Amino acid sequence: MSNTKGGKRANGRRPNLADPVDGRVLVTEADRTGSPDAEYDPEYASMVGAQLAMLGEDPAREGLRRTPVRVARAMRWLTRGYELDVERVVGGAVFASESENMVMVRDIDLYSLCEHHMLPFFGKVHVAYIPDKHIVGLSKLPRIVEVFARRLQVQERLTEEIARAIEAVLKPKGVGVVVEASHLCMMMRGVEKQNSKTITSALRGIFRSDARTRDEFLRLAHNGSAATR
Repeated sequence: MSNTKGGKRANGRRPNLADPVDGRVLVTEADRTGSPDAEYDPEYASMVGAQLAMLGEDPAREGLRRTPVRVARAMRWLTRGYELDVERVVGGAVFASESENMVMVRDIDLYSLCEHHMLPFFGKVHVAYIPDKHIVGLSKLPRIVEVFARRLQVQERLTEEIARAIEAVLKPKGVGVVVEASHLCMMMRGVEKQNSKTITSALRGIFRSDARTRDEFLRLAHNGSAATR
């Protein structure tokens, strides 16, 4: 996706919004406004229009006339993680603390796009850390998840990136991340296994070196069920 914002390319030239699908990719005046809700990449919208035509559809028919713009806006939202960084998301929400007890946020909603087929995968993220003189505002943990989830991803890398980011922000004694997700690339195509779930984990510091801490985290992550190692 290009760096177009509000219908303007990075080089300052406004593209022809009606091309390349025989002039049938329609963009209304509302689409041309500079409001955040109207921002999208017109080049991407034109590509969606071309894709519809390649599928044998008529991009000019009523149900599809505004689909290219809708898809371009949706993709901007679904991949907004590229425009975010952890430092800005956390801001000043790191606080001194003498606590040495585990801090955990469970069941963080996850929505991402598989980079192999650009199909969604979705599920839950469980995050925990052991403070070392600092804690972070609880709402910042889900926001860190969003930074990396709202990109083209694979679950294995996503899990590692979340753990690495929390470790960088807090320098804690340990970090644990578990991601449980269902992948539409396995559910609606390919092997078509509807009830499959992929579970990945990343353990840092005391979560890796101390069996009791690791087992406590895994029990909490799996809703109190016995952790088996």
